[in-house]
Amino acid sequence: MATALSSQHAVYVGSFDPLTLGHVDIIRRGATIFDKLTVGIGINPDKHPLFTPEERLSLAQIVLCPLKNVEVRCFEGLTVEFVRQCGARILLRGIRTLSDIESEFTFTLANRALEPEIDTLFLMASEQLTHVSSTLIKQVAQLATGSVRGKLSEFLPPEVVEPILRKYQRPE
Repeated sequence: MATALSSQHAVYVGSFDPLTLGHVDIIRRGATIFDKLTVGIGINPDKHPLFTPEERLSLAQIVLCPLKNVEVRCFEGLTVEFVRQCGARILLRGIRTLSDIESEFTFTLANRALEPEIDTLFLMASEQLTHVSSTLIKQVAQLATGSVRGKLSEFLPPEVVEPILRKYQRPE
């Protein structure tokens, strides 16, 4: 017998490499909408992330521990299968730009074809964070010097700043 999926439980997935303030904003807002929010850290064997899955999990758990209805897990495979395994029926996604809308539209249609019971809910990024992406953050952490490096705290939770600088062997 199939397990009923909960509309009060949402899943927010990503690579979170690294977890940014934009991600945290979507997670905090999602946690106020749903009784339970699962943050799924996707593991893609074809990608070469800066942080290991264990490091991403640990950093996310540290940053998100004040949010009592949020759990963090790693997963491999299709997002819709992970959402179903979590017992949720809502996939939460953040939108920053028009190009995000285009790519998310394609993924949403594919996900709906694969798992019609799972719906996608989009939250717009807060305007001060629309330009923040993990790719941008990695470039800044790798190349910036002096006071520009200090500006990483405008994009990252404080618990993530030092770990990313260490990855590039550039401690603060």
